[in-house]
Amino acid sequence: MTAASLSPLASPIARLAATGRRAARRVPPSVALSLAVVALVIAWALVPGLFTAYDPVVGVPAQKLLGPSAAHWFGTDHLGRDLYARVVHGTASSVASALLAVVIGVLAGGLAGLLAGFLGGWVDVVLARLVDILLAIPRFLLAVIIVTALGFDTTNTAIATGVAAVAVFARVMRAEVIKTRQAIFVEAAFLQGGSRWHVLVRHVLPNASRSVLPLAVLQFGLSILVIAGLAFLGYGDPPPASDWGLLIATGKDYLKWPWLVYAPALVTVAAVLSLNRISRWLRRTD
Repeated sequence: MTAASLSPLASPIARLAATGRRAARRVPPSVALSLAVVALVIAWALVPGLFTAYDPVVGVPAQKLLGPSAAHWFGTDHLGRDLYARVVHGTASSVASALLAVVIGVLAGGLAGLLAGFLGGWVDVVLARLVDILLAIPRFLLAVIIVTALGFDTTNTAIATGVAAVAVFARVMRAEVIKTRQAIFVEAAFLQGGSRWHVLVRHVLPNASRSVLPLAVLQFGLSILVIAGLAFLGYGDPPPASDWGLLIATGKDYLKWPWLVYAPALVTVAAVLSLNRISRWLRRTD
């Protein structure tokens, strides 16, 4: 029996600590840059007032459609509002929605994959077929269908995006559980008289969850992209909200002033690519 099986939390905590020690010794420059971008985005979401003094809703009509400058880093929009302030204040909604989507995907998909892989039999068959159905529907289309049924706002887009991600987490967790279930220490736990649920919670879950963190980081970036796409199509909160996708949708009507599109689009792309890079790095260091 391995030391990781002594506690449900021992293995993830030890693995995270080991990853942190390795990261402290050597972090690739691209990962360091990605971490800095993600840290900045999170700071924008938590304390936007520290990064801009402009009001994201009320503008100065006399200063409309000004180009990027020292006074207005991202320029101003058609109502004279500082675009940088709108991007910063819109970060909270975009990040919170993506985080909610990831939590839904991890909890629902992880539980489905855990039960399917460990119990097997008809449970595995039923859950596997449900996952296949979800995987057969394009993720963005599934999100559009769900948000149309629930109603147009940011919370519903987060729920729709989370449901669309359930199948991915379920498939990965099921594969990890099946592999872990065949390990020697799991068989030893059964031979020592451990019940199925005891072995599942104390031995299988901590060791099968090693792939969840990199996948969750990757899905976080994908969720930001999907939610921005839904907001672009009008499925999110209406103006004067400043979700990144909504800012891009508004800016496309003023292509003579391209910074209205480029600024929020580049922020979105930078955040998604940074999360993708961090996810790949976590997979390699696991």
